[in-house]
Amino acid sequence: MADDTALPLDGLLVVDMSQFLSGPYASLRLMDLGARVIKIERPDGGDLSRRLYLSDTEIGGDSTIFHAINRNKESFAIDLKNADDLATLRQLLLRADIVIQNFRPGVIERLGLDYAAVSALNPRIVYGSITGYGDDGPWVKRPGQDLLAQARSGVMWLNGDETQGPVPFGLAIADMLAGAALAQGLLAALVRRGTTGRGSHVETSLLEALVDFQFEVLSTHLNDGRRPPKRSAFRSAHAYLAAPYGVYPTADGYLAIAMTPIPKLADLLRLDALAPYRDDPPSWFTARDEIKAIIAEALARNTTEHWLAILEPADVWCARVLQWPELLESDGFTALDMLQRVSRSDGVEILTTRSPLRVNGARPPLSRAAPRIGEHSAAIRAELGQ
Repeated sequence: MADDTALPLDGLLVVDMSQFLSGPYASLRLMDLGARVIKIERPDGGDLSRRLYLSDTEIGGDSTIFHAINRNKESFAIDLKNADDLATLRQLLLRADIVIQNFRPGVIERLGLDYAAVSALNPRIVYGSITGYGDDGPWVKRPGQDLLAQARSGVMWLNGDETQGPVPFGLAIADMLAGAALAQGLLAALVRRGTTGRGSHVETSLLEALVDFQFEVLSTHLNDGRRPPKRSAFRSAHAYLAAPYGVYPTADGYLAIAMTPIPKLADLLRLDALAPYRDDPPSWFTARDEIKAIIAEALARNTTEHWLAILEPADVWCARVLQWPELLESDGFTALDMLQRVSRSDGVEILTTRSPLRVNGARPPLSRAAPRIGEHSAAIRAELGQ
């Protein structure tokens, strides 16, 4: 009988030579699916994200973001400029199923750890690479950093109101999307290896991930005369969607309303002012600022709960806009069981998120905190017979 408690990637070894966010996010997903992840770090300082502080909070000498993205991984301190250490790393790569790197183009080749070199050692290796902008073109040597990738991708012109200029996302979306895309590609390459016995080189970049992120609206742009996106100047939420789509202030908070026919909303909110737009669907886009202003004025007169009691029974797609404290205290969030406390032997512990995936009805029971620099070096060397 199959073991339903075993995770899909149990028994697979991932050697993660990446740092910051994109590569480590990919290996985080693989770890949550059961893979053993050995993180290669410099002995003097480790992954640079250990000091990438989002606030003045640090735990065990490292940033919270390092802890969040490197939980349950092992740290192997390797000096890539040391010939003996490089030889040790190559020994480890002989045993690996997957290797991940996000060095700038050209660096990995100088180290002799590019796909051609590693696959010569281990033909079954599945090799993942993330760059900022690919391997060719005028941007190759530019810093592959999230905000800069957002700036070059066009995505900033989809956020905020029309009068605001470009508005970046408040998250490192290029890093996270590239990491997620790489994880998908690596898993597909593992499937192929299962049928052919050969590894593959899976590549993506921050820019490619952001272009893919915009596939729906970018495809519209490419096929409608290449008109630029036109954001609403009032309560904008999507450059390509008509009123009432947006977020509106109420007497005590905010209410999000998604796609809803204007006649239905006019009747429910008793808004005679929407009469000129009822039977003119094109105006729901061309006059969306005027329509949204009418809706906003009405919604501001009463509480969020008042409007939810009217709209939700009528199957209007709407939701209260929650801040983190409200989310964390909500029954809907509690039911998902998405938080966990992870710890390690030196007493360091951190409350963080869990895998977004459930396998056979359960989330992976992985509770080890992110490692200290080189915490597992001695044990790994012993495995290698050193």
